[in-house]
Amino acid sequence: MKALLMHADRDFTARPEPLSNEPDLRQDLELDTILTTMAAGDKLIVNVSIAALLHPLQSSEEIRYRQDALDDCLENPDTIRELYAVALAAQRADRGLWGFWGGSPDSILSSSQRSLGTLIEEVRNLREFADEHLHEFSSAAFTRLFRMLQDELSDDYFAAVKQQLTNVEFKNGTLISARLGQGNKGAGYMLRLAPELGWRDKLAQFRHPAHGFDIHPRDEAGARALGELTGRALNEAANALAQSVDHIKSFFQMLATEVAFYVGCLNLHERLAEIDAVVCRPEAVDDGVRLTGDGLYDVSLTLRLAKPAVGNDIRADDKSLIVITGANQGGKSTFLRSVGQAQLMLQAGMFVAGETFTADVRDHVFTHYKREEDESMESGKFDEELTRMSTIAQEITARSLFLSNESFASTNEREGSEIARQVVHALTESGVKVVFVTHLFDFADGILDEHRNDVLFLRATRTEDGGRPYKLSEEAPLPTSYGQDTYETIFAMK
Repeated sequence: MKALLMHADRDFTARPEPLSNEPDLRQDLELDTILTTMAAGDKLIVNVSIAALLHPLQSSEEIRYRQDALDDCLENPDTIRELYAVALAAQRADRGLWGFWGGSPDSILSSSQRSLGTLIEEVRNLREFADEHLHEFSSAAFTRLFRMLQDELSDDYFAAVKQQLTNVEFKNGTLISARLGQGNKGAGYMLRLAPELGWRDKLAQFRHPAHGFDIHPRDEAGARALGELTGRALNEAANALAQSVDHIKSFFQMLATEVAFYVGCLNLHERLAEIDAVVCRPEAVDDGVRLTGDGLYDVSLTLRLAKPAVGNDIRADDKSLIVITGANQGGKSTFLRSVGQAQLMLQAGMFVAGETFTADVRDHVFTHYKREEDESMESGKFDEELTRMSTIAQEITARSLFLSNESFASTNEREGSEIARQVVHALTESGVKVVFVTHLFDFADGILDEHRNDVLFLRATRTEDGGRPYKLSEEAPLPTSYGQDTYETIFAMK
């Protein structure tokens, strides 16, 4: 059996190969704030959510499958949390009964019998859960799971399992057959089902006992030899029973893993609802270059403030490059995070922080943010920026999203602008979608002079008195804003 709640055709990989840029993504997009809210102290939810966010789904069909399942969860939050509790309880129930794995066949058989007896009751609870709640769900993921539980876990199935567990108790003794092999050695040992004996049969055995032998209690060699003979016959039965236990345990483990993601989404959704922050079901597009949204906001900032952050609209369909300029502390970096978060949440099959959001599916998201110089740096800030950019260049694909926040600003205006221009040209010509926040006017103005149809310019605005509304508008870069911002930053305390 497979849960198939995260993918229609395969299990979810909760521990994928680690990404080289995972630390940068989590830091630059402030994902840990989101993950902490999703987890609510549950380590399993943290691990599953990291895997889901940082390993994006690669088609709109996959995304819709998970979105439909999430819609079911949002409609039935208590039921989903109860299902999660059932899956976790099944894992805890068997935890104290494991033992003697890898021992003799009879010890494996005995421990497997005890485990299976416990687990089968948890399986029965799960089937009863499906019977009770199937009518509440409409997504392909959950209806398939519940109907599978009903079909495969029938009353006849439970009766058959109960009978098999009774059989391996060997209340009537262990019946084994064998034949003489080469050199008159035993061969072809096989476990047989002992017949049920009525009182007449038992009386006949008492009056006319079958041929047999007794082993003296102190005959260790004889007892060991008899144990080896029994083990040969029990080996296949023990392995089969142990595999059945492993199968049920792995199913409950995967069920808990996949439901954990949806419980995390519920936790985040409910927290955002508490602070009146809107969310939407986004739309994923397989082809073209799409990026359109209304009221997009930074989830991590909203969670820290405990109130909705200012949202921004964007219309960037058919735009391979978005250049963002304007006032310091005007919301540029916040907007950049909101775009990155929205892309990852969309391709994880989640809701998005905003009123609407549509984007094309991207292979992955890469970030290149400025770093403050610290003791861990082995070279200067500029060299460190170039090293990180070189690493990204080796891994980025033609269908990636690249987010840059004031890259190459640690050198002079002319050199930084030239490097930025070459990097951006190389990326966009390869098909990468680039969102570039910059204070390098020479770079921004040079892109403007190219009169490209695939470029969108956004500018962070400010009021006449210097206030910051944290709103971006579609406007060309201005050379004057940078000097004034820099002057105010340097001389504000003079």
